[in-house]
Amino acid sequence: MQCRFSTAPIIILFLSAAEILAQPKPMATPWRGAGPQPCVGRDGGVLPCPPPPRSIAVRAGRLFDSKSGRMLMKQVVIVSGERIVEIGPEGKTQVPAGAPVIDLSQATVMPGLIDAHTHMFNSRKPDGTTEDYMLIAVQNAQLDLQAGFTAARDMTSHGNGYGDIAIRNAINDGRFDGPRYQVSTLGIVWSAKPKDPSTAQNPLAATAVRSAEDARAAVRDQIAHDADWIKLYPAGAYSFSATGKDLYEVTYPLPVLEAAIDEAHRLGKKTGCHVYGGEGLQNAIVAGCDTIEHGFGLNREQVNTMVAKGLFFDPTLMRYTEPYMDDNDAKSTGGKYRIIPIFQHAVQTASATKGLKILVGSGADGSTFPHGTQALEFVALVRHGGMTPVQVLQAGTMTNAEAMGWQDRIGSIEKGKFADMIAVPGDPLADITELQRVRFVMKGGKVIRNDMR
Repeated sequence: MQCRFSTAPIIILFLSAAEILAQPKPMATPWRGAGPQPCVGRDGGVLPCPPPPRSIAVRAGRLFDSKSGRMLMKQVVIVSGERIVEIGPEGKTQVPAGAPVIDLSQATVMPGLIDAHTHMFNSRKPDGTTEDYMLIAVQNAQLDLQAGFTAARDMTSHGNGYGDIAIRNAINDGRFDGPRYQVSTLGIVWSAKPKDPSTAQNPLAATAVRSAEDARAAVRDQIAHDADWIKLYPAGAYSFSATGKDLYEVTYPLPVLEAAIDEAHRLGKKTGCHVYGGEGLQNAIVAGCDTIEHGFGLNREQVNTMVAKGLFFDPTLMRYTEPYMDDNDAKSTGGKYRIIPIFQHAVQTASATKGLKILVGSGADGSTFPHGTQALEFVALVRHGGMTPVQVLQAGTMTNAEAMGWQDRIGSIEKGKFADMIAVPGDPLADITELQRVRFVMKGGKVIRNDMR
């Protein structure tokens, strides 16, 4: 059996060099081992060849058009191999002869969801092994895909080194099913202490920098290891003054932050900045960090500057309005002050600002936000963030795809894009909690789950 690959121009157009290299290749010599002739993976090992492309028809009772924000009725989507090749009204769209039909006529079909801020690895504990945490990451990735998240941006490996690259590559190689990942590896943190030559830096932990030159070198090193994003930490913890004013720790000096962002951009990569508020948040916006993560203290002036600069805002609202946040504030302030209403107001301000690109990122991390439950972020943004169901669905598909530079491949159900689709029983425009009831998942034309039968 030989590997078969489509040579349709539209597929070649959308595959990156890295993805082409990841595809299993036919063997160059006759096979003298067990069973039919296999293919060869990126590591030189043999594995079964992928099945030849086939056509599938999906019949959708309702189909969410993420580009227009409209719900279309009685649509048919034709898939060939990994791609969508046709979409149109039932009765006007021809199903290829012999193609199986997936009947979702009683459901709402949507583009696969995208999570703009995950942590596939749980935070590493001193007594954990690399093998333990790799298996946990595989489980987390599978839970996310089963929940309808067919793509994700992973925002640091939580003390697990470059393990996220191995997970991303294994999924791309077809070794197990998981979301399409972009990863940011170790992350870069600030250290005010001089480097101790007698102490070796933990290679699995975040890279500590002490100067602009250090920051540039750290960015280069992570990109050399094949990071897709650079994760930066320009601000640290929050606290309250005696009068209840929210205060935020600043970490990097502005020139260090500017150097890191400039180096990433020079090398063709984007940056995501972990910032809660204050001067650190302002520095991240001034320096042009591509995505502002969290932003508890984000104000109107900063939002306007982000719009002008074309920066994205990724609030991770659910993650930082969970009950434990109030527990922490009650302990530190004696119950006087709370960060949650301050954060909710910031997100509502952002949501009401025309032109601001808001992402949907959960911050799921295996500690307070379990993987596979990220639909809660969509619900939180509607109930507490001032967004409508249409806005949040477009953000979690089209806008997230744009931030990742993948708007030509995912984020909408369109001819030529990957066949990444999900289905829920009801109408999420009427009830956004429908996203918690995903019953069908397809990624790249492969049915991952179908509980609608």
